[in-house]
Amino acid sequence: MPSKKVLKRRLTSVRSTQKIIKAMNMVAAAKLQKDKSRLTAARPFFIEAQKIINVIKNREDVAESIFLKPREVRSTAYLIITGDRGLCGGYNANLCEKALAHMNDGKNEKLIVVGLKGIDYFRRHGKNILGRYDGVLETAFYEEDVKRMMRDIINLYVSGEVDEIYVAYTQFESVLNHVPSVEKLLPISRDRDAFSNPDDMRYEQDTDFFLSRAVRLYIGAFIYTALLESSSCEQAARMLSMDTAANNASEIQTKLTRVYNRGRQAAITREISEVVAAQQIGS
Repeated sequence: MPSKKVLKRRLTSVRSTQKIIKAMNMVAAAKLQKDKSRLTAARPFFIEAQKIINVIKNREDVAESIFLKPREVRSTAYLIITGDRGLCGGYNANLCEKALAHMNDGKNEKLIVVGLKGIDYFRRHGKNILGRYDGVLETAFYEEDVKRMMRDIINLYVSGEVDEIYVAYTQFESVLNHVPSVEKLLPISRDRDAFSNPDDMRYEQDTDFFLSRAVRLYIGAFIYTALLESSSCEQAARMLSMDTAANNASEIQTKLTRVYNRGRQAAITREISEVVAAQQIGS
């Protein structure tokens, strides 16, 4: 059995660690509430942007648009959104594994990675990282980052450097449910059974020009919402991890206290026995 001095030192260490864990839990909970509020505000905008694309993408006069016309896939780009820090359970690992599984062996993948955890993961797996963004999810405002990501993605696609683009992020369904997802961003799929050219809508300058502007709006809204979804999931996962760690720390304290008290009781019993034995010898 460890000495009382060692047990006291361990108890002090566990109590200090538990205080840090509880503080991190509170910080994660506060950030989660802020992210959830922003996500709730951003989702309707993304839904409306998606509706605009769904209305215009099936028109016959945009069939040759660069954003709609499928290509022979020779190179694929992935925008992968992870966190910069750990202590959030399997949040980063689950997303990275999902994205890696989606990549076909031998395909020429080009990655734009958000978050240090994702950058380290895909560097270890020998993937081609064209762009990297760190510290994005740790800031309260990242609209400028969204604009840069959108420009990078569109430039890769329009220049023909890549033939399709996917976004890997974590969907926030609830505090307990986070779903890693890989979704196709470009080219936008058309509903072949719904081609139309309605006369009740006019676009200026022309339909193709309007579509190119609408696609940029849609991509920006997609990335912005995906960042908010991922950030909400990261904070929720960290909050749950810290809660579990705090409970484990409490259990360790209980066990150490029990061992300490048992040792102290044994020491007191031994001292009493020694005193009684000494008195008997003296008498």
